[in-house]
Amino acid sequence: MKDSILAKIEKKLKDIYRNEYQESFMENFQYLISRWEKEQWDKINAPSEKNIYLITYGDSIYEQGKPTLETLHSFLKKEVQDTITDVHLLPMFPFTSDDGFSVVDYREINPELGTWDHITNMSKDYRLMYDFVANHISKSSEWFKGYLNGEEKYQEYFISKDPEFNTEQVVRPRTSPLFHEYEGKEAVKTAWTTFSEDQVDLNFHHFPVLLETTDILLTYAHKGASSIRLDAIGFIWKESGTSSIHMPEVHAIIQLWREVLNYFKPNTQIITETNVPHQENIRYFGDGTNEAHMVYQFSLPPLVLHTMTTHDSTKLTFWAKTIDKVSNEATYFNFLASHDGIGMRPTEGILTDEERQVLIDKVIENGGRISYKTNTNGSQSVYEMNINYSDALINKGEDNTEEIAVKKMLAAHSILLSVIGVPAIYYHSLLGSENDYHGLGVSGINRRINREKLELSKITRELEENSRRKGIFQGLREMIRIRQQQSAFSPYAQQTVVDLGSKVFALKRQNESTGEEIFFIVNVDSQPATVEIEAKGIDLFTGKELDSVETLEPYQFLWVR
Repeated sequence: MKDSILAKIEKKLKDIYRNEYQESFMENFQYLISRWEKEQWDKINAPSEKNIYLITYGDSIYEQGKPTLETLHSFLKKEVQDTITDVHLLPMFPFTSDDGFSVVDYREINPELGTWDHITNMSKDYRLMYDFVANHISKSSEWFKGYLNGEEKYQEYFISKDPEFNTEQVVRPRTSPLFHEYEGKEAVKTAWTTFSEDQVDLNFHHFPVLLETTDILLTYAHKGASSIRLDAIGFIWKESGTSSIHMPEVHAIIQLWREVLNYFKPNTQIITETNVPHQENIRYFGDGTNEAHMVYQFSLPPLVLHTMTTHDSTKLTFWAKTIDKVSNEATYFNFLASHDGIGMRPTEGILTDEERQVLIDKVIENGGRISYKTNTNGSQSVYEMNINYSDALINKGEDNTEEIAVKKMLAAHSILLSVIGVPAIYYHSLLGSENDYHGLGVSGINRRINREKLELSKITRELEENSRRKGIFQGLREMIRIRQQQSAFSPYAQQTVVDLGSKVFALKRQNESTGEEIFFIVNVDSQPATVEIEAKGIDLFTGKELDSVETLEPYQFLWVR
């Protein structure tokens, strides 16, 4: 077994470093493997239809005088219970900016959140997903301080500006400079910064960086992670004269990490985060068995929003027909909202410029903000729309009641909970939140419109007394309860999209192992829709036996078994 993993590691290292490969690389990895073999490793299962992820910060729910991880854990156990099985904790480490994504120390827990003991306690009740921000680290980290101070160990950990390195084709989602200058101990130093002056990219060309990040990855798996999200992973390998995104070496590194995790803790889910057009995104599946276990389904949020805005499912149906089962080991990480905005790049080749503009105009009208990126020709284009997803769904002048707002949110999530893959629900979606204008105004950061921190007693009370929050929260809980009992919703079960016209979106899910089949249909219109249903059976929500012709109320959805 050990000889096998070492042979696989050696092959991947040669794929990554090619002519730069040295025998010492393998010697170092052999030592790393031997060291981790001395530890005890938990066993975990692959995801099933029961697994629902919650995307949240470690301090999303807080109360005065208590570590926020303890408060979050208590809130989930009391209010959410087993509706959620997996908790995605957004970066929980000491940080200096970007709400956690500028990590100071990969191995420590932010003391404002708590300690590793709080993480361990939470892992007894929920499977946990950790963020690995492998592309970049805070300029306040010991690594970067060592670089600035001239410490030999860190001189190749970062990428200084080189006139011989052609950056003209570099693709990145920001408008800030690619390189920044920093005051070093003896002279001014430069460093590559894909995202911001405070987020300094690591140099994976330097083998010790790969070795150290692999050790960090194993630390996360050993300390309770069932899933590990590779943040902005597409940017980790830079090559002169190229886009420096999605390079072959990136894929080889992910494949190496999968081999290592499979050896120590099989079924640990590697989830790649690449907010790019769909065809680029799904390359991270590799051959379906050797790279990401899940990729973020970035096209889903804007396409569902487009569908609910225009009351036309044509584009969603067309796209969904291209989404097939990947393998028995790989599937999609589906979401509608997250800590970031609604990405627009994943609509390229699916929505027209005019259709994208309709969404942009609507988001602005509904109080949202727009964030931009710089293109290789120097122009700027929309990168993402920043808004609470529930507010994004509203059509002014049409969706005028709270009842409709709740129905529309549940209808959108019926799509999320039905399509092939594993569903992930953002905490503000689960809790029925709205735009946070205070957080946006105080910070001046567009993404803060959907990152409000919620005080425990206040949110607990509002889930009972605020009809909007209560309607969305209880509606989602009931949908999830029903879904978790249906094997047809396995992440690896087949999906067949059924085209029944532009006013509805429909599909069938079929589990080949159990033989169970479920037909799903949702009315995406604000008016009743009469359709011929291609399935006979019982609606799991009402217990009603369906006729071949059904009239669906606005935003009504069915699961027919």
